Amino acid sequence: MKVLVTGVAGFIGFHTAKALLARGDEVIGVDCVNDYYDVTLKEARLAQLAAQPGYAFVKLDLADRPGMARLFAEHRPARVVNLAAQAGVRYGITNPTSYIDSNISGFLNILEGCRHNGIEHLVYASSSSVYGANTRMPFSVHDSVDHPVSLYAASKKANELMAHSYSHLYRLPTTGLRFFTVYGPWGRPDMAMFLFASKILAGEPIDVFNHGRHTRDFTYIDDIVEGVVRTLDTVAAPNPEWSGKAPDPGTSLAPYRVYNIGNNQPVALMRLIECIEAALGRTAEKNFLPMQPGDVPDTYADIDALSDAVGFRPSTPIEVGVERFIAWYKSYYGKN
Repeated sequence: MKVLVTGVAGFIGFHTAKALLARGDEVIGVDCVNDYYDVTLKEARLAQLAAQPGYAFVKLDLADRPGMARLFAEHRPARVVNLAAQAGVRYGITNPTSYIDSNISGFLNILEGCRHNGIEHLVYASSSSVYGANTRMPFSVHDSVDHPVSLYAASKKANELMAHSYSHLYRLPTTGLRFFTVYGPWGRPDMAMFLFASKILAGEPIDVFNHGRHTRDFTYIDDIVEGVVRTLDTVAAPNPEWSGKAPDPGTSLAPYRVYNIGNNQPVALMRLIECIEAALGRTAEKNFLPMQPGDVPDTYADIDALSDAVGFRPSTPIEVGVERFIAWYKSYYGKN
């Protein structure tokens, strides 16, 4: 089928597009290729996709309303995977408007394109950040998420609410995926694993926030992509047992679903650092610091709903995933 993948120059978008092309789908990739992080890395991802049969790239900002309308009208995708967004929890403290432009206005343009062009299914990126001040573990899609602690998280919660309104009003099937700390080859330079590797290899100290007491549900990219593709193939349907008297946040009488997509095995930050040190054969000098604004101490995904719906079962241990990431990092950057 023909699939529109937004954020195709990004980490998850790139890998998702590769997987869809590998199984024979046609992919229309969209990205504005902004400079939030290293554009060279984004262009290297795009170069890998460019040679693939069945792939076309459109450089476009999701906030460009006329451009997005033309995109849908000209390419007529059957399904959409929206992975474009202004990412980063801390970036919102100094650049809040970028989240509104991309994550709110841009997402509205996606919804309008789906509404007016008969899209069969919209799968979109939400985030584990929506759990905000929640502390009950593991995080469940059946819990309320009304206390975000960053603007990024608030924008992702807004996406879920916007999607539900379109599912209700226009019967547009939508599925939101709350990603939990994705890592692996071709990853984002602003993420901890990338920052740790680069500083350790440079002989520089690494900043360890919350004095190393974080835990994160680190999820390897191959597991994530398998879950995204399986979800795309499983069109969201109404929950006939849903009740307004006891509303379930994860489902609806509309064709709307929200799932956690994580490893279901949180890892202590200090254990992650040990794995990176082992893969690099070097010991890090650690600079222990307080927790940063917008961060949460722990994340832990309850993935039962996604497992039941599409058979999602992550299978990559942190030790294996880190070794694969470090091997790619050293190869890509020519490090020894």
